[in-house]
Amino acid sequence: QVQLVESGGGLVQAGDSLRLSCAASGITFTNYAMGWFRQAPGKEREFVAAISRSGDETTYSDSVKGRFTISRDNAKNTMYLEMNSLKPEATGVYYCAARYGVVPDTMSSLYDYWGQGTRVTVSS
Repeated sequence: QVQLVESGGGLVQAGDSLRLSCAASGITFTNYAMGWFRQAPGKEREFVAAISRSGDETTYSDSVKGRFTISRDNAKNTMYLEMNSLKPEATGVYYCAARYGVVPDTMSSLYDYWGQGTRVTVSS
């Protein structure tokens, strides 16, 4: 059974930092590129960040570049999203996704497995 379990969300103030985690099981973690997506209330799901199998290649949405950092620890089967200088527009449910492949991709339709999400709320 494949499971992706997000954690680390919560209620924070603008300017704060937060680290999200995604723990994977049921897959050979190193065979999958990983990504983070989010969905704000009343909006469509959008790409946030993605990382290659080895962690040596990353890509980010323009809205988070310079403030968010995606990483992975393949020994722990875990992916992370470090979010700094949080803004209210970062509010939403953040989803972990896994794609069988090497390169990080921005298209949600290319991902094979999804977690249930963790909620992030940034107050002004």
